[in-house]
Amino acid sequence: MLKRFLTGLFLVLLAVIGVVKSAAPAQAVLTSSEGVLRLHVIAASDSDEDQSAKLQVRDAILPLFSRAESYEDARAFLLSHGSEIQTAAEAVLRERGLDYGVQLSLGTETFPDRVYGDLAFPAGDYDALCVRLGPAEGHNWWCVLFPPLCIVSDTGEPIDLDTVETESWFVNWLKSLF
Repeated sequence: MLKRFLTGLFLVLLAVIGVVKSAAPAQAVLTSSEGVLRLHVIAASDSDEDQSAKLQVRDAILPLFSRAESYEDARAFLLSHGSEIQTAAEAVLRERGLDYGVQLSLGTETFPDRVYGDLAFPAGDYDALCVRLGPAEGHNWWCVLFPPLCIVSDTGEPIDLDTVETESWFVNWLKSLF
Protein backbone atom coordinates (compact mmCIF):
# COMPACT_ATOMS: atom_id res chain seq x y z
CA MET A 1 0.00 0.00 0.00
CA LEU A 2 2.76 2.45 0.96
CA LYS A 3 4.66 1.58 -2.20
CA ARG A 4 1.60 2.40 -4.37
CA PHE A 5 1.13 5.69 -2.54
CA LEU A 6 4.78 6.67 -3.00
CA THR A 7 4.67 5.64 -6.65
CA GLY A 8 1.59 7.80 -7.19
CA LEU A 9 3.19 10.71 -5.37
CA PHE A 10 6.32 10.32 -7.48
CA LEU A 11 4.27 10.37 -10.71
CA VAL A 12 2.40 13.48 -9.59
CA LEU A 13 5.71 15.19 -8.79
CA LEU A 14 7.07 14.24 -12.21
CA ALA A 15 3.97 15.71 -13.86
CA VAL A 16 4.32 18.95 -11.87
CA ILE A 17 8.02 19.20 -12.76
CA GLY A 18 7.15 18.65 -16.43
CA VAL A 19 4.56 21.43 -16.36
CA VAL A 20 6.93 23.83 -14.59
CA LYS A 21 9.76 23.07 -17.03
CA SER A 22 7.52 23.54 -20.08
CA ALA A 23 6.37 26.89 -18.69
CA ALA A 24 9.95 28.06 -18.08
CA PRO A 25 10.77 31.37 -19.71
CA ALA A 26 12.47 31.30 -23.06
CA GLN A 27 16.05 32.40 -23.46
CA ALA A 28 16.45 36.11 -22.73
CA VAL A 29 18.12 38.02 -25.54
CA LEU A 30 20.04 41.14 -24.67
CA THR A 31 18.65 44.05 -26.65
CA SER A 32 21.35 46.59 -25.83
CA SER A 33 25.05 46.45 -25.10
CA GLU A 34 24.59 49.20 -22.52
CA GLY A 35 25.71 48.15 -19.04
CA VAL A 36 27.86 45.30 -20.39
CA LEU A 37 31.64 45.18 -20.02
CA ARG A 38 33.45 42.38 -21.81
CA LEU A 39 36.96 40.99 -21.53
CA HIS A 40 38.99 40.20 -24.66
CA VAL A 41 42.42 38.57 -24.27
CA ILE A 42 44.46 38.06 -27.44
CA ALA A 43 47.46 35.71 -27.36
CA ALA A 44 50.81 36.64 -28.87
CA SER A 45 50.60 33.65 -31.24
CA ASP A 46 48.93 30.28 -31.63
CA SER A 47 51.85 28.37 -30.09
CA ASP A 48 50.90 26.16 -27.15
CA GLU A 49 53.06 28.30 -24.86
CA ASP A 50 51.40 31.57 -25.89
CA GLN A 51 47.91 30.10 -25.72
CA SER A 52 48.60 28.80 -22.22
CA ALA A 53 49.98 32.23 -21.22
CA LYS A 54 46.77 33.85 -22.52
CA LEU A 55 44.67 31.68 -20.20
CA GLN A 56 46.93 32.36 -17.24
CA VAL A 57 46.72 36.10 -17.87
CA ARG A 58 42.94 35.76 -17.95
CA ASP A 59 43.04 33.86 -14.65
CA ALA A 60 45.16 36.62 -13.10
CA ILE A 61 42.79 39.38 -14.25
CA LEU A 62 39.34 37.93 -13.49
CA PRO A 63 39.62 37.91 -9.67
CA LEU A 64 40.48 41.62 -9.71
CA PHE A 65 36.91 42.39 -10.82
CA SER A 66 35.19 40.19 -8.21
CA ARG A 67 33.96 43.14 -6.12
CA ALA A 68 32.23 44.96 -8.97
CA GLU A 69 28.52 45.15 -8.24
CA SER A 70 27.57 47.17 -11.31
CA TYR A 71 28.81 48.10 -14.75
CA GLU A 72 29.88 51.44 -13.32
CA ASP A 73 31.89 49.69 -10.55
CA ALA A 74 33.66 47.45 -13.06
CA ARG A 75 34.46 50.34 -15.40
CA ALA A 76 35.61 52.59 -12.53
CA PHE A 77 37.85 49.81 -11.22
CA LEU A 78 39.35 49.36 -14.66
CA LEU A 79 40.02 53.07 -15.05
CA SER A 80 41.50 53.54 -11.57
CA HIS A 81 43.41 50.23 -11.33
CA GLY A 82 44.72 49.82 -14.86
CA SER A 83 48.30 49.62 -13.63
CA GLU A 84 47.35 46.82 -11.22
CA ILE A 85 45.72 44.88 -14.06
CA GLN A 86 48.76 45.50 -16.27
CA THR A 87 51.13 44.39 -13.49
CA ALA A 88 49.15 41.16 -12.93
CA ALA A 89 49.31 40.31 -16.65
CA GLU A 90 53.01 41.17 -16.91
CA ALA A 91 53.81 39.06 -13.83
CA VAL A 92 52.33 36.01 -15.56
CA LEU A 93 54.48 36.58 -18.64
CA ARG A 94 57.60 37.19 -16.52
CA GLU A 95 57.02 33.99 -14.49
CA ARG A 96 56.79 32.04 -17.76
CA GLY A 97 59.98 33.61 -19.11
CA LEU A 98 58.17 35.40 -21.94
CA ASP A 99 59.76 38.66 -23.04
CA TYR A 100 56.89 40.37 -24.83
CA GLY A 101 54.70 43.03 -23.26
CA VAL A 102 51.05 43.59 -22.46
CA GLN A 103 48.87 46.34 -23.88
CA LEU A 104 45.56 47.20 -22.23
CA SER A 105 42.84 49.25 -23.85
CA LEU A 106 39.27 50.14 -23.01
CA GLY A 107 37.11 50.69 -26.03
CA THR A 108 34.49 49.21 -28.28
CA GLU A 109 35.12 45.70 -29.62
CA THR A 110 33.02 43.60 -31.97
CA PHE A 111 31.98 40.21 -30.58
CA PRO A 112 30.12 37.24 -32.10
CA ASP A 113 26.91 35.73 -30.69
CA ARG A 114 27.38 34.10 -27.31
CA VAL A 115 24.97 32.31 -24.96
CA TYR A 116 25.53 32.07 -21.21
CA GLY A 117 22.85 29.86 -19.69
CA ASP A 118 19.51 31.58 -20.37
CA LEU A 119 21.06 34.86 -21.50
CA ALA A 120 21.98 35.46 -25.15
CA PHE A 121 24.38 38.20 -26.20
CA PRO A 122 23.87 38.97 -29.90
CA ALA A 123 26.82 39.78 -32.13
CA GLY A 124 27.70 43.43 -31.99
CA ASP A 125 29.83 46.14 -30.47
CA TYR A 126 30.41 46.13 -26.71
CA ASP A 127 32.56 48.07 -24.25
CA ALA A 128 35.55 45.85 -23.57
CA LEU A 129 38.84 45.61 -21.79
CA CYS A 130 41.16 44.34 -24.50
CA VAL A 131 44.39 42.70 -23.33
CA ARG A 132 46.89 42.27 -26.16
CA LEU A 133 49.85 40.03 -25.43
CA GLY A 134 52.94 40.78 -27.51
CA PRO A 135 52.05 41.18 -31.20
CA ALA A 136 48.53 39.82 -30.48
CA GLU A 137 48.50 37.52 -33.51
CA GLY A 138 47.03 34.43 -31.81
CA HIS A 139 43.57 33.16 -31.02
CA ASN A 140 41.61 35.13 -28.49
CA TRP A 141 39.43 34.45 -25.46
CA TRP A 142 36.47 36.55 -24.37
CA CYS A 143 33.74 36.65 -21.80
CA VAL A 144 31.49 39.11 -19.98
CA LEU A 145 33.15 40.89 -17.03
CA PHE A 146 29.92 42.62 -16.06
CA PRO A 147 27.42 41.26 -15.47
CA PRO A 148 29.91 38.67 -14.17
CA LEU A 149 29.58 35.75 -16.57
CA CYS A 150 33.25 34.75 -16.92
CA ILE A 151 32.70 31.29 -15.51
CA VAL A 152 35.45 28.85 -16.43
CA SER A 153 36.21 25.22 -15.65
CA ASP A 154 39.41 23.82 -14.15
CA THR A 155 40.77 23.52 -17.69
CA GLY A 156 40.04 27.20 -18.38
CA GLU A 157 37.21 26.61 -20.84
CA PRO A 158 33.96 28.56 -20.50
CA ILE A 159 31.27 26.52 -18.76
CA ASP A 160 28.03 26.03 -20.66
CA LEU A 161 25.48 26.55 -17.89
CA ASP A 162 23.01 24.32 -19.75
CA THR A 163 25.31 21.33 -19.16
CA VAL A 164 25.80 21.87 -15.43
CA GLU A 165 24.36 18.95 -13.49
CA THR A 166 22.97 19.24 -10.02
CA GLU A 167 22.11 16.58 -7.49
CA SER A 168 18.94 16.56 -5.41
CA TRP A 169 18.72 14.82 -2.07
CA PHE A 170 14.96 14.50 -2.64
CA VAL A 171 15.35 12.69 -5.97
CA ASN A 172 18.04 10.47 -4.46
CA TRP A 173 15.72 9.67 -1.56
CA LEU A 174 12.89 8.75 -3.95
CA LYS A 175 15.25 6.53 -5.96
CA SER A 176 16.30 4.74 -2.79
CA LEU A 177 12.68 3.74 -2.18
CA PHE A 178 12.45 1.77 -5.41
